[in-house]
Amino acid sequence: MNYDELFSLEPFALAAAEKQELFQKWLADLSAHHRSNCEAYDRLCTVLGDSLALPVRLFKDFELRSVPRDQVVKTMTSSGTTSQQLSRIYLDKETSSRQSKALSKIVSQFIGKERLPMLIIDSSAVIKDRNMFSARGAGILGFSLLGRDICYALDEDMALDFAALESFCEKNRGRKVLLFGFTSIVWQNFCQELLNCGRSLSLDGSLIHGGGWKKLADQNLDNQAFKSALRQTCGILNVYNYYGMVEQTGSIFMECTAGHLHASVFSDIELLDPLSLKPKAQGVGVLVCKSLLPTSYPGHILMTEDMGEILGEDDCPCGLKGKYFKVIGRMKDAEIRGCSDTFGR
Repeated sequence: MNYDELFSLEPFALAAAEKQELFQKWLADLSAHHRSNCEAYDRLCTVLGDSLALPVRLFKDFELRSVPRDQVVKTMTSSGTTSQQLSRIYLDKETSSRQSKALSKIVSQFIGKERLPMLIIDSSAVIKDRNMFSARGAGILGFSLLGRDICYALDEDMALDFAALESFCEKNRGRKVLLFGFTSIVWQNFCQELLNCGRSLSLDGSLIHGGGWKKLADQNLDNQAFKSALRQTCGILNVYNYYGMVEQTGSIFMECTAGHLHASVFSDIELLDPLSLKPKAQGVGVLVCKSLLPTSYPGHILMTEDMGEILGEDDCPCGLKGKYFKVIGRMKDAEIRGCSDTFGR
């Protein structure tokens, strides 16, 4: 596997046949690597087959690590309530660097390569432990590398920090800026609070958000209403949703201008029938996410707990190549997990 060659590719440039050939070989190599270096994964493959789509829940029950413990530089934990056992994802230096590099290449396709002043709609308290990250903390740290002059919009009590916000707006008046946050926190702790107090901000730039629609389902909030609120409260016109998980950090699926989530050269998507768990080409099914990035843990083919629908491949109106899809919602009886879903006041 030559990662230099992989990163030399544009993130949305491969047509279907080329990408299929690439993924078929690389995923086979990754499966062989993880079987040789992770005993628990090897046993699972022996029982369930080499083409195993590993259910994400198994990261809660097994220590799935393909490098010696002394090579682990960072451990990330999944989102969850205090009553849930958390997944643990083990990163070595190479995998962590690879994931950061892929994230930067994907996002740059949408916002450009320049590092912009950045407003993170969260609290800096979330990233205190740099060696042990929750999914939320990992997301904040990963995206913060894309910006500069970082400002946090919320204080340690998750309330708006008006002094910090006013300073950020004044300092960057007339400049393009980048905002990042998790969907439900952006909505509840930022947009709604600004609306409630009758205040607005003047910002020019883009917002990237993800990981929290489930908590907002009972508020009848859709993507267009969310974007409208951002325009009203702070003037942000470019709003990009993304789909991703801590088990495959870096190889996220970004929302294009046509409103579709796209697989990049680092990732792919497939569907399984929810009853038989057999692959299906059309309709709604369980989402299987594939990534070429992780070598320190077997996270290359994962069965999520989300239902989705593949809408097409290589023919999205936005012009990006690759499969594009939408997320329908959680599987029935699946636990709620999302980077911001478990935050409560």
